[in-house]
Formats: sequence, C-alpha cells, structure tokens
Amino acid sequence: MIYYVSASAPRGGDGSERAPFQTIQAAAELARPGDEVRVLPGLYREYVNPIHAGTEDARITYRSVEPRKAVITGAESVKTWQPYQGDTWLARIPNGLFGGYNPYTTRVEGDWYIAHYIAHTGEVYLNGKSLYEVTELSKVLSPEVYAKSWDPEFSVYTWYTEQDEAKNETLIYANFHGADPNAENVEINVRRNGFYPSREGVGYITLSGFVVKQAATQWAPPTAYQEGMVGPHWSKGWIIEDCEISDSKCSGISLGKYRQPNNDNRWLFHKLKHGTQTERDCIIQAQREGWTKENIGSHIVRRCDIHDCGQTGIVGHLGGVFSIIEDNHIHHINNKQNLAGAEIGGIKMHAAIDVIYRRNHIHHCTRGLWLDWQAQGTRVTQNLFHDNTLPFDANANTNCTDGLGEDIFIEVSHGPTLVDNNILLSDHALKLPTQGVAVVHNLIAGSMTAVGLGVDNGSGKIPCPRYTPYHMPHRTEVEGFMSILHGDMRFYNNIFVQRPIRPGMEAIHQAMLGNPWSDCNPVVGTIPYEGYPSWEEYIAMFEGYCGMGAMGDRDKYYYKLPVWTGGNAFLNGAKAMSTEKDGFVDDATAISIALREKDGAWRLETNLYDVLAGFTGGVISTETLGEAFEPEEKFENPDGTPIVFNEDYFGAHRPINPIPGPFVDAEAAGKALWQD
Repeated sequence: MIYYVSASAPRGGDGSERAPFQTIQAAAELARPGDEVRVLPGLYREYVNPIHAGTEDARITYRSVEPRKAVITGAESVKTWQPYQGDTWLARIPNGLFGGYNPYTTRVEGDWYIAHYIAHTGEVYLNGKSLYEVTELSKVLSPEVYAKSWDPEFSVYTWYTEQDEAKNETLIYANFHGADPNAENVEINVRRNGFYPSREGVGYITLSGFVVKQAATQWAPPTAYQEGMVGPHWSKGWIIEDCEISDSKCSGISLGKYRQPNNDNRWLFHKLKHGTQTERDCIIQAQREGWTKENIGSHIVRRCDIHDCGQTGIVGHLGGVFSIIEDNHIHHINNKQNLAGAEIGGIKMHAAIDVIYRRNHIHHCTRGLWLDWQAQGTRVTQNLFHDNTLPFDANANTNCTDGLGEDIFIEVSHGPTLVDNNILLSDHALKLPTQGVAVVHNLIAGSMTAVGLGVDNGSGKIPCPRYTPYHMPHRTEVEGFMSILHGDMRFYNNIFVQRPIRPGMEAIHQAMLGNPWSDCNPVVGTIPYEGYPSWEEYIAMFEGYCGMGAMGDRDKYYYKLPVWTGGNAFLNGAKAMSTEKDGFVDDATAISIALREKDGAWRLETNLYDVLAGFTGGVISTETLGEAFEPEEKFENPDGTPIVFNEDYFGAHRPINPIPGPFVDAEAAGKALWQD
C-alpha cells in the first residue's frame, strides 16, 4: 500500500493521493511490511516514530517525493522575543511545550564526556545556524570570541537559559547583534529525535531523500543507550540514503547500543568500576541478550550529506555490525568545539565488525573516522580525508589528548583492519594505539601518532592495561580478551609525503614526549615502527621453547609483534624504518601536494608522479597480508573470500606491477576525487 503525506494538507486525510495525511507520523502508525510512505515537499515539525518493522523481503519505505524537499525538524519557531538589554532579547517558553523532555533543563552528560563546560541539549538557531550557549547571562550581554571555534566571528552570538519556576517557564536570553529575532527565522530545538523508533527491533526500514535536522540529542558513549537524531535503535537492515542530516546537538545518525538499565553510564553515576570494565560488561550482556549477526546490524548509510553535529556525524557501538557506510559527505562535525570528550568524530564507532567504509569524503572534523575496540574485519577503502584537525595553528599549550585530530584513529583493536586506497591529507593521518592493521595503496601526507602508546587506562602507579575482546571470524560471539602488544602491522605500496609542519606542531610534539596517550609525532612515514621485529626475528624467539621454562622466558609473549613492509615510497623527507623492504626514497625533489575545490569538484594538484615514474611494486592480496595475530583471522572480505588489491581509488584495474598509492596512474590522480 502507498500512503501520501503533505504538510499543507487539511486535517482528516485518509493517506490517499487525493487526501494525504498531514503528518508523517499518521502514516507511520499504519505502514506495514511492503508499504511505502511518500512525503511531499514541506516542513514537518514532528518526531517520527516508526511503529512497525518491515521484513527482509518486504521493507517499509519512507520516501521524500522530491529529494531533500521534505524536511523533518526537531525545532519550533519563536516569534515572541522581547528586547532585554542592548542586542540581547528574551523569550519566555511555556514548559508545557516540551512534554516530558525539556532540552533547556537537560544537561549533556555521559561517560567520557569532559564536563568542564556545562551544556544543555537545547539549541537556539538564527536562520538555521546554531548560537553558542554560555553559562552566565553576563556573557550574553557582553560576549567574547570563543577562540577554539572554527567560526570565531559567529561565536559572539550567544545564549543563556534559566527557569522561572513560579511561572513554569523556560527563559532564553540571546544576543542577535542587531538582528530582529521576530523578523528573522529564529528557532529552538524542542524534540529529542527526528526519525527514530521509540522501541527496539523495528527493522528493515528505508529512509530516502529527507532533510532531518535540529534535534536535542544526548551524549552517546559506548556504555550508554546511544541515541541519534536518526537511527534504527537496535534492529536490523535499515537503509538511510540520499538524506541531509545536520544540526543534531550530539549525534546525527546512531547505529548504536540499546539501553541496558543496569549498565547505562555506570562509570559516571556509580564510579566504582572504570568505564573500560563497564564497556566489557556491556558487550557480554549484549551477547547474552541476542546480539548476533542474525538479529542486529547489516545497515546501509549511503549518499548522505552529514554535517554540523556537535559530537558525531555517525555513532555506534555493537548495533552497527556488518554495515556498509558509503558515498557520504561528512563534514564540519564538532566545529563549535563546545562539546569535548573521547567520543567525537565524523564517524565514531566501536565494534565495527565487518563494517565497510568506502568512497566517503570526510573533512573539517575534529577527528575523521575513529574505530574504537573490535575493528575486526573492518575495511576503510577509497575515501578522501582532509582537514581533520584543530581549526587554528596550535601551540605548545594545547592539550594534544583533547584532540589535535587525525584522519583515522584505530584504538585498542586486535584487527584485522584494512586501510586501503585512501587519500589521507590531514596533519596527522593515522593514530595507531592498536595492532592488526594493514595499510595498503594509500596516499599518506600526514604522520602516524601514538604508535606504541595509548593502550592503558591512565593510572599513575599501578599497571592498568586495557583488555579488549576479539571475536569469532565474521560473527559477534566473543572468542577472547587480550591487551594490546602493538605491532602486527603491514604497510604495502603506500606513498608517504612529508609536507611542511604547521606552526606549533613540532612544539606540541616536544611537549607530549613521554605522554602515555600520544606523542603527536609530526614526521611522516613508517619510522615510528623502528625497532619492531620482523616475522623471522619474532618466531626465532620461540624455537625450541616448550612454554614451561623459567618465568623470565615468558616475557616473549608480551613483546611487540612483527611489522611487515614493502613497495612504499617516501618523498619530501618522509622517513622509512630501517628494515623497509623494496622501498623508494627521494629526499632531493621538492614535492608539492594540494587539494583544490572548484564548483564542487575536489582535485589533487601534485608533482609526485614525476618522481615516481618507473617505480612499481607487487600485487598485494589476502595471501600477502596473512592473518591478524590475536583473532587468527585473515584480511579478507566479510563473506570470507580473499581480496586482491587490483582496483584503485576509482575502481580502475591495476596492472600486474602497480605503482604505489591509490591511483592506477598519474592521469587518474588528476581526476575529480569528489563531486559535491
């Protein structure tokens, strides 16, 4: 059955094309497997709660009749502003508007949220752009530039909230700097979610072509119920496609964890167990309660424009397994810099088991892609990353662990994790406090940081290794737990280019030496793995060893694991480890590399292929890479079939003796890498 919805329709429609429903929710109450809800252009100020699930063979589809013309918003317009003082205005909002959830009394909170700044889940928008919340009325009356913002000039547009308990009203003071808020489009977000089931298990839904924006979402750590403005809420088989997702207070799309009442932000509220222990508890509890390949995950997020969210564009823990995230434009995430903590990025996912991230454009985020724990069977391929860093020239006083940013951060995972055919152009390309990663045919113009670091819990005097799980190959069932030994890395056929180090980066590196979380290394190349053993050196330690010798002999089980290399090119001062095999080094030629955007087309301008002429390597495959040490799983496709890396960034076929990097040839390198 087909149901029609039009925001301009009169009340009382029956959902037919001649008499459409006025709200999407009216159709959502009725839609059953195989049905389609067609939504006409218009502004839908509602929370859509899909009631019924589709099936694998009969999905329920919600479709914007004209792509990105049907707009679901969590905000309401406010036209009752009164002059207060100077450029500051006051709005009084009856609390009855909010129902059981008032974003202006609900604080952002949760595990790993750094609460040095008190923030509410509410926002104030001027012509679609969110203002900056402050904690004192005086900072609205006399605002100051917030230097950490990516948009410091707009950061003086501030707001403050308090309650008038006698009148049961929310008071919002806002400085509009000369604009008349009653003449402009001024909105406040009042709804917690946009398109999101209130219950678990509502699977096989397609959301196609909508704009969804301005929801008052809560912080989404892995040890809590992870909500988003849009998301499947612990189910299977969603497709989110061709949508624009923006201005969620915290997370735009959640593929994340269901609520475990006994273990919901337990570290924050109960204190006695560290967050990493409660996270392990969450995983085991989920496994007991039905977290399997048959029940959860296998979602697709494709061709979406995801931007201007406060915490993440896409977040997930456990619920995003076996998913595909492809062809998305994810940008300007956490740019206000008013939320801080360990759960921020363009994409931040835990347990990305067999998840494929391909052909995405991720830029101008505090971090690009953060794969935390259990990046097992995960593949990151054919993506364009750049400008994922702090927005200003950092200095030695900057707290590096707060997030200087990087394109890809893989944390305390045992792999196998594949990073292939990507373009990584941020100052820090890869943060790698992890093991079991293969880096193949990438262009890497940023450094690797946190190599050999960042895997403990941060206690000062007592050993505190983080034990993280690994799983049965291509399944969710836990196979075991182990701490991170480091190494077990493979680098093949990559191009490493050292670019000029931004002012302050070297000073930060010096300041961070000895820090247990990151050294903020600014030097590009495999040199951070200097001193790691080869495979031959590693296995030689165990020859003739029976496993029952003196206690000292057992140290070898905790040594760093081997590193494999081959066919990499090091240009412009990029540094290779001394055991590099079959590499190419050119320190004499000045290499230029820049990314240019014109008319929505992003192109690479570089002379590096002039230097590489004639240098080729071998074909890399699953057989070349072997298997990750701890899970004993090969670097292969989710269905267990082998991979031959004979396709480049654009999908073009490579010859038998390919050049390094993500392109089949220099001509391919000149094509548009992304078209908006």
